[in-house]
Amino acid sequence: MKKDLVISKLKKIVKPYIQNEEAFQNLTEETDFVNDLHINSANLVDVVLDVEDEFDIRIENEDMEKMLSVKAAMEIIEQKLAEQ
Repeated sequence: MKKDLVISKLKKIVKPYIQNEEAFQNLTEETDFVNDLHINSANLVDVVLDVEDEFDIRIENEDMEKMLSVKAAMEIIEQKLAEQ
């Protein structure tokens, strides 16, 4: 799956949970969900569940703990899609 498409889907997923609109508008691979977008830990779980639904993948707890940035999320998504 193309990087741009993954980022686009991630933006749709995280939008309801963000607390920093400016950081969201400037979202890149380096954007951190907690520090930049101010997504709290409870909502981070919602983001992971939404990612699972959107990409039809299963994310294990150890991967969930690493999924703190756009880049990490993309790597996990790509890895899970490759395993299918």
